[in-house]
Amino acid sequence: MRKKLPVGIENFEEFSKENFYYVDKTMFITELLQNWGKVNLFTRPRRFGKTLNMSMLKCFFEIGTDKSLFDGLKIAENRELCAEYQGQFPVIFISLKSVDGLTFASAAAALRTVIGREASRFQFLRDSDKLSKEDRESYEALIHVDKGLYDMKDELLAGSLKNLSQLLAKHYGRQVVLLIDEYDVPLDKAFQAGYYDEMVSLIRNLFGNALKTNDNLQFAVLTGCLRISKESIFTGLNNLKVHTIADPRYEEYFGFTDEDVDEMLAFYGLTSHKQVMQDWYDGYTFGKVSVYCPWDVINYCDLLRADPEAEPENYWANTSGNGIIRRLLKKADQTTRDEVEQLINGETIVKTVRQELTYRDIEDSIDNIWSVLYSTGYLTSRGRLPGKQMKLALPNREVRELFIDLVKDWFREETRADTSRINRFCAAFPKGDVATIQDMLHDYLWDSISVRDTAVRSNMKENFYHGMLLGLLQSQGSWIVRSNAETGIGYSDISVATPERLGMVIELKYAEDGNLEAACAKALAQIEEKKYAEALRRRGMKTILKYGIAFWEKECQVVLKS
Repeated sequence: MRKKLPVGIENFEEFSKENFYYVDKTMFITELLQNWGKVNLFTRPRRFGKTLNMSMLKCFFEIGTDKSLFDGLKIAENRELCAEYQGQFPVIFISLKSVDGLTFASAAAALRTVIGREASRFQFLRDSDKLSKEDRESYEALIHVDKGLYDMKDELLAGSLKNLSQLLAKHYGRQVVLLIDEYDVPLDKAFQAGYYDEMVSLIRNLFGNALKTNDNLQFAVLTGCLRISKESIFTGLNNLKVHTIADPRYEEYFGFTDEDVDEMLAFYGLTSHKQVMQDWYDGYTFGKVSVYCPWDVINYCDLLRADPEAEPENYWANTSGNGIIRRLLKKADQTTRDEVEQLINGETIVKTVRQELTYRDIEDSIDNIWSVLYSTGYLTSRGRLPGKQMKLALPNREVRELFIDLVKDWFREETRADTSRINRFCAAFPKGDVATIQDMLHDYLWDSISVRDTAVRSNMKENFYHGMLLGLLQSQGSWIVRSNAETGIGYSDISVATPERLGMVIELKYAEDGNLEAACAKALAQIEEKKYAEALRRRGMKTILKYGIAFWEKECQVVLKS
């Protein structure tokens, strides 16, 4: 039976038991033990396999786990290491992904639930003869349930992980491995909801107890998207080793390498799709290795198995909030807009990247937003320069198209906010006022962000300008504005019907050679050849205006034929 693709599977045990395809990352365990750190923090973007790797660590180190889960995997070849470490430790594994709430109280309740649920895995502590009566009562307090909810006392929460470590260490006579996934999510949610200081205090105390003053800790691994500054939650934690996406250590263990993707495509008979996969989902640089987003690769492979003709889709961007890009665009001055334009057009920009921030820092400056975009995978490094400077670029086509879509949304919001200006622009179309249309469209182009990347096909560039113009025209509530509507023999870019029974057909062209006049002529000829005006006549339009509009970078030309 052919292995299933693990779409959304983050539990390591399922790969073996349910026959899922697994890209072997077990040598991460070897490197983790060889490059010993008491507390290890890995920061990577979302959907790059952090949770699966944490689940793998749990399955490897935890006492009582089925050791056959690792049969045939690379780590099993190191028999000496497996004999010393595999199945030798109690493991506490929590994810803070769900620690969210509109208030601090609700978020703290969510944290109690996460820790209480994990503590409940160890029911044998209730009857352990290795624990004193007071110890067992302490355990009962951790898993206390009231009205169906875990409800340990507030004063116990900050010390709960340390307390659970002590109880497990007493029972087993072994120090504990502590795994904390998505450690920064509660801080992100708290910042957005307005209780950041309270959450920082709670997490600082929780981590300080569990990671700094915990004699029963063998080692700990934390994962997240951002490296939160030591002054924020890691105060006094001198045993912390941080591994960001810029670190050459562990570079190939989060995400898929080129070799990983080649093997997967060959396994499923999809090798012919390699170039498309590379264009859309490769391009991230972790350390010195180029990696693909595994979430994207798995989803697209799954789609291709059902439909070999399927076009690639935007998977990764749909899994994470894109608010950080919107914040960048809203804060952007003309220089920043030009930099966004450079990125969209396949170029690099040079920025000083700060990899240690607090959430409050993010709002302080646009420069900090660039740093967050890098840390969270919207941008990637194309080389380092002196003084913590990096050449930054969009990693691939998937992220580029996301940026283009968000730029369109931002432009639409910005332009519609100035109603008098947009009404004046739209009013020029029924009047046939070509000079005003051209001048104002040129101004809009200057204010906006254009697509001129030589690697992007001409029709994709036309789509960008098409979306921009469509958004402007759709501001007129009484107009019927259709995009690529079926008219006559083919499809016109934009058709407009007004209550005055005046219709407009608009055909757009991107002038690759900069010859705007020739591109306008081509657009008008296409309107006639394809009979785009016929549908408007059938709908009762008495007068029809035909516009050919050509674009080239931030230049445009408008030609009218009635």
